[in-house]
Amino acid sequence: MQDSTIENKDSVKTDVIDEAVERGLERLTPERIAGVINQVLAKETGARFKTYIDTCMRCGLCADACSFFLSNDRDPKFSPAAKVKQTLTEMLEKRGNVSKDFLKNMVRIAHTECNVCKRCSMYCPFGIDIAYMMLTVRRICHKLEITPLYIQDTVNSHSATMNQMWVKEDEWIDTLQWQEEDAREEFEDLRIPLDKDGADIMYSVIAPEPKFQAGLIYQTAVIMHAAGVNWTMPSNPGWDNSNMAMFTGDFEISGRLAKAHYEAAADLHVNRIVMGECGHAFRSVYDVGNRWAGWRMPPIELVHAIDFFHELLTTGRIKVKEKYKKSVTLHDPCNVSRGRGLHDKAREVVNLLCDNFIEMTPNKEHNFCCGAGGGVINCGPPYKTTRMINNRVKKEQLEQTGAEVLIAPCHNCHSGLEDITHHYGVDMEIKFFGDIIYEVMEKTIYQGGV
Repeated sequence: MQDSTIENKDSVKTDVIDEAVERGLERLTPERIAGVINQVLAKETGARFKTYIDTCMRCGLCADACSFFLSNDRDPKFSPAAKVKQTLTEMLEKRGNVSKDFLKNMVRIAHTECNVCKRCSMYCPFGIDIAYMMLTVRRICHKLEITPLYIQDTVNSHSATMNQMWVKEDEWIDTLQWQEEDAREEFEDLRIPLDKDGADIMYSVIAPEPKFQAGLIYQTAVIMHAAGVNWTMPSNPGWDNSNMAMFTGDFEISGRLAKAHYEAAADLHVNRIVMGECGHAFRSVYDVGNRWAGWRMPPIELVHAIDFFHELLTTGRIKVKEKYKKSVTLHDPCNVSRGRGLHDKAREVVNLLCDNFIEMTPNKEHNFCCGAGGGVINCGPPYKTTRMINNRVKKEQLEQTGAEVLIAPCHNCHSGLEDITHHYGVDMEIKFFGDIIYEVMEKTIYQGGV
């Protein structure tokens, strides 16, 4: 359903109609509301949660770190500490006895006014993890069954098909065969190896690639073939590395997804998993899902595409025929930069590929979120207009670079940044690293050995 009240592009309207939230609220009783809230806060949290609640001094140092706060003219209610106060603090003080209007407001704050990007934690003098706090709120929303419709549908797809786009097994295999056939126009003997036992690498993707962006699989196949990589992709569930359940608070499904991903790699006896250009998917497997599946550390080595491309370029397995000429800037995805520290390698890759690199300000681990991550874009059309208003500071950051091309090595970032550039009329083309590599690489096969 569409947003029925947003008219003024300069202000955020809060009365958004979301069918799943509205119907979920209708079914709730005061007893169930209090029971779920108190169960989560008393039984599913511990010393970490209590320390954060007791430690926050409302000093406001987190506020300037938040893109929502800056995009809304420094309105105090958008500061990270205020979001906690409007949700968790209120529930604690009232011992779960809150109204349905309160819950509706809580859904909006937790799901659409926080990207759980952790930028605010970098500036908190006590290191309070606001992202963890907001995910706790989302956990309550999940258990009350008032998660926004579009992202809940994605989690339903995860549960039923083990991928987020309702891609059937035969559709997945057909897409790979189609891309393999097309790629043979460049390399006659190119293969996209399915279920190859003992390969060095299992390559995994996010489900929107076979659903909407199959050309990215084509490009990867050409890069892998030219680099002489011993690789494979699984035909069975586990090929999709995305995990929207992580962002809805459905930790049970989140753990199932990570387990399936690792099991797909283990069944093929590969040495490592290379994950495509996605930030949340990488975080969900190396940092979150593994622990929900019972592993303190990932059981199989994980490599993000940035790391992998850096390896191929610096070892000479992929050679650059001619550097990319257009001026480029780089967006640092939260989950691979702030969350994994790959920002320096990303810049090395940019400079190996491109002639004219223009830095964003701020950048690296201090970069602003794309405004789409943390499941925010996945809440769907009802919230898009407010999402654009909340992303104004990112628009300003992009414009200040003056670059012709924006490299965004993450699917959610890609989608969110495209929305921003279209909404605000920013003249900037958005590309993945794979797009640039495919364009500038020598289309010859590496002869240095597998």
